[in-house]
Amino acid sequence: MDQNAINTFTPPKHIVSAATIVINENNEILLIKGPRRGWEMPGGQVEEGESLKDAAIRETKEESGIDVEIIKFCGIFQNVERSICNTLFLAKPIGGELTTTPESLEVGFFSIEQALEMVTFKNFRNRIELCLNDDAQPFLIEF
Repeated sequence: MDQNAINTFTPPKHIVSAATIVINENNEILLIKGPRRGWEMPGGQVEEGESLKDAAIRETKEESGIDVEIIKFCGIFQNVERSICNTLFLAKPIGGELTTTPESLEVGFFSIEQALEMVTFKNFRNRIELCLNDDAQPFLIEF
């Protein structure tokens, strides 16, 4: 390999996020209403040196005010073209209080049927459905 090729090599840049499908004791799902995408599950980018589970817990707390315990890893949605991996976890609430933030204009627990109707952004509804279907896990959805 010539020296110029070595100097121009750039390592790939990937975005990794972690989201939670939080189900309470009434079998309701926690949703946040963001300013750009409408209703969705809480989640966000994994920071350097942070585990996927810890990121899912932190993002859920930051966006909703709810403390959660991760029950299990459900799967991954990978946007191949944009180098984005979205990891999804099932969780249960263990404390905290519903709180709005600039990232989440509204927050609440909703019945599964109602939540699936409210979530309209891209494949987010499909993500929730797969996380609620034990037979579909673990999943890897590439798009």
